[in-house]
Amino acid sequence: MAGREIRARVLLIAGSLLFSFIAAEAAFSVIPLPIGNVLNVYNRQMTAGLDCYPSDPRGYFDLDLREDATRARFEALGVRRVEDCARYAPHAVELRYNSHQSRDREAPPRTPGVRRVAVLGDSFTEGQGVRDEDTYPRVLEAALNAAGKGWEVLNYGRRGADFPALEDTFEEVLAQDPDVVVYGMGLNDCETSEGFRARHPFVTNLLEGPRQKLVLMSGRPPFGQRTALFVRRRIDQYRRDRAMRAWYSDLYGEVNREGWIRTQAAIERMHRRMALRGGHLLVATWPVLAHFDDYPFRDAHEAIGKFCHASGIGWIDLLPALQGRRAEDLWVHPHDPHPDALAHRLAALALAPALRQIVD
Repeated sequence: MAGREIRARVLLIAGSLLFSFIAAEAAFSVIPLPIGNVLNVYNRQMTAGLDCYPSDPRGYFDLDLREDATRARFEALGVRRVEDCARYAPHAVELRYNSHQSRDREAPPRTPGVRRVAVLGDSFTEGQGVRDEDTYPRVLEAALNAAGKGWEVLNYGRRGADFPALEDTFEEVLAQDPDVVVYGMGLNDCETSEGFRARHPFVTNLLEGPRQKLVLMSGRPPFGQRTALFVRRRIDQYRRDRAMRAWYSDLYGEVNREGWIRTQAAIERMHRRMALRGGHLLVATWPVLAHFDDYPFRDAHEAIGKFCHASGIGWIDLLPALQGRRAEDLWVHPHDPHPDALAHRLAALALAPALRQIVD
């Protein structure tokens, strides 16, 4: 009797597991899995490009590369891999770059009485995944001029830029004779020491190692593989999330003391250069767009703020302007945690009064 009960229980458990598996596979046939990649493509001259996404959940992206005319326009501009984008990531925003390879118009000659602001930064400042008019430098210009013309804002954001490359871009910015340079600082801009990189090999490999070949998927995975794919992606995401938390926690601490000192020195040099010209530097710290319910990187923000205050450098923390929402609701796409148009607008509206206060 006992043997029959054990067999019955085993069969019941096996049947329950099988039913759960089939139910999960069926559910993932209705609920879309996070499939696909974000593609960033450009022409060889770096005058035009596209940020491309596999879906358009908010109806924001204004280009559909499945349309023949749209695809032909960017092929005529020499943008590479347009066919790949049309097949795998057809929802896109256009990128146009000036002669300095900045996503902006050509800087005009200075106009007497018009204050010039140059915004320095990485892909958050360039505006990955958002239309040009929605980037925070453009929204900032509109906000500053709401009471009458008197401001112009230049966008010198370049994706992937951190120190020491940011200091090189700063030299280009100076040639435009700005009254104020806003440095849109991402927490990952800080230089890293050899010891820090050795302590965090997983993240170092993610950020600095060779890029893996893209695996592009045009449809749903076959029945029987959906649950396994979902579980594997969740495990990978958990591992990355845990590693990145530790990486950011150490970035502005003793573990990366050498790298943080070099970064402070670079920011101080930019501050002194602007002061000697009678101008101003304003550091605007972007938060990591994650875990706003219990934000784990406040120590990094405090370290940056403490340094700026001690050095007499203007500083604004953009975290308060963005909190009160789920961080994921401010992403341009479920695959891309760059700030969306709303996040750019909130940042610009926080920056406008700080800029007025600096120059008045």
